[in-house]
Amino acid sequence: MILTRLEEQCPSRRFVFKAIASAGDRQPDVRLVALGEEGIFVKELEAALSGGEIDCAVHSLKDLPLATPEGLAIAAITERDDAHDAFISRSGRSFEELPAGSRIGTSSPRRISQLRRRRKDVECVEIRGNVDTRLRKLQEGQYDAIVLAACGLIRLGLEDRITELLPFEMMLPEPGQGCLAVEARSGDSRMIEMLRGLDHAPSRACVEAERALLAALGGGCRVPIAAHASRQEGGLTLEGTVVSADGREAVRDRISGVITEPVALGERLAKRLIEQGAPQLLEKALRP
Repeated sequence: MILTRLEEQCPSRRFVFKAIASAGDRQPDVRLVALGEEGIFVKELEAALSGGEIDCAVHSLKDLPLATPEGLAIAAITERDDAHDAFISRSGRSFEELPAGSRIGTSSPRRISQLRRRRKDVECVEIRGNVDTRLRKLQEGQYDAIVLAACGLIRLGLEDRITELLPFEMMLPEPGQGCLAVEARSGDSRMIEMLRGLDHAPSRACVEAERALLAALGGGCRVPIAAHASRQEGGLTLEGTVVSADGREAVRDRISGVITEPVALGERLAKRLIEQGAPQLLEKALRP
């Protein structure tokens, strides 16, 4: 997708696609928790970028750690696709219609905590692999349902497999979900200029607010923090939640502010969630 857009914007330039397997891709049967550190889906790409092997790297923004390595910059954030989580069941039943004891495949602490908050009578089970692998495991009967990011299914033309989009009232997304991020070397002004046309300012503002909230709460992609910002009449509305691992406790709030100060908005919402007890819930979630 990014290569096609670059070719359209810069017809005189030649672009070459290079696939790089990340640590997360190479170990599809290892639990994400066991892999440990942040950035397991981006480190190899960033190393290739820093070393000059490639000139830009494309990431699912929700996989990017909060800290950008020295010498690199997020040159473009694409216009956000659907940020919802998609529920896909083998029987075609909705989440609320699933029988008690049903097995739902997801490896995300954020999704697990919010699913458990809604229903205590379903079982959340680890699942790994790319979209096709997860859909195959579902059809084989290893799970009764799975939860995936809707944007990934839509980009692959698989939206017809979606049983339902889980509403934000029930399932807030990962910060940055729905956006692609394009990284470049911070000193490569020519590449950064080419990527400038791919950047979508409103989506960048939304993502900056969400990631500022995440940073202020001291979180990453392996903790049950969820957030979603949307543009509202020239401003931004940001909603965030922290849910205990068992789903029994949660803090949730929403605020609005000017679109030109997204980081301050995220930090303000984080302060309100902290006052409501977010650190205690996060501490419980991170206990072994």
